[in-house]
Amino acid sequence: MEPTITRLIEDFEKGLITRRELAKLVTGVVAAMAVSGNTSNAHAQAPSTFKATGLNHIALNIPDIAVSRDFYVKHLGMKVTRDNPTNCFMTCGDNFVALFKSPNPGMNHYCYSIENYDVEVAEKKLHAEGLKPRREGQRIYFQDPHGLTVQLASDSHRP
Repeated sequence: MEPTITRLIEDFEKGLITRRELAKLVTGVVAAMAVSGNTSNAHAQAPSTFKATGLNHIALNIPDIAVSRDFYVKHLGMKVTRDNPTNCFMTCGDNFVALFKSPNPGMNHYCYSIENYDVEVAEKKLHAEGLKPRREGQRIYFQDPHGLTVQLASDSHRP
């Protein structure tokens, strides 16, 4: 997955794909990997730090909340659950997309639902693995090997 996302980001930086195309493609890659389990035989034997049960949401930085909100509602049938001048949350099935106002479009973070999620336990596990988690209430964030921000949440985390 990482080489694919890296390639997509490079294509975006070269102007070969638009911000919307990047967001759509990255979301698709991450969702496909989450659904498929994406485990090769070599990795299937290694114990994991957490058990992701699904892709919870993706958060995007965008310069114009209204333009992006209207795009996703019109073309993907998303339902707006919270909307204000600095952010917008839209549901699609059991998942959601968060839009955050920013002059620099791109992915803010993506979030996995974690089996038996406990923020204190998660924070300790991430530290034990040599990662540097950032905790905000019941949310925890950390960087993947390429600097993408990952969030962990419970199965019930909703906007």
